[in-house]
Amino acid sequence: MADRRSVVVGAVVCLLTAGALSGCNGTVSGRVPQSNGGEGAAESSEEAEKRKEETAETAKNRELLSELEAKKREETAESRGRKREAAAQAAAKKLEQSSRTAAKKQQEAASAAKKREEAARAQAKKGEELARAEAKKREEAKKREAAARAEAKKREEAKKREEAARAQKKAREEAARKQTTTLTVSP
Repeated sequence: MADRRSVVVGAVVCLLTAGALSGCNGTVSGRVPQSNGGEGAAESSEEAEKRKEETAETAKNRELLSELEAKKREETAESRGRKREAAAQAAAKKLEQSSRTAAKKQQEAASAAKKREEAARAQAKKGEELARAEAKKREEAKKREAAARAEAKKREEAKKREEAARAQKKAREEAARKQTTTLTVSP
């Protein structure tokens, strides 16, 4: 790119130099040198030919300069186009990357939510199992307590029966003693 610029600058300098030189064609202050007869006509025809060549060269130089400027504009436009295209590709790549990142974050968030939900379910299930186990323990404790009460009641009833049996035995012994005492006292 720097080589092209130096070529363009060199060409412009050459054209300007050629134009300046073509302006110095032997006339002073806009006056045309006067010719002396036949010799003047030959010189004037040479000068006219020289002017024509210089004019043609100037036109050619202008055309070259126009072509160089057009080429430079075209190269600048192409360069801008490439830069825009590269920027667009970079923006598209960045957008795609951010989309991937967002999708990945969303997927991770969904996965984390699912894990939290599963953990909550497991915790709830564990809580239910603990509650069932606790209820079962209470039920078993109630049953043991009821069995203990029933056993205590049975012992109490057995004790009462035993006392009643002792009382009956004592009453029989007392009745037998009375009878034996009455039999011994009566003649």
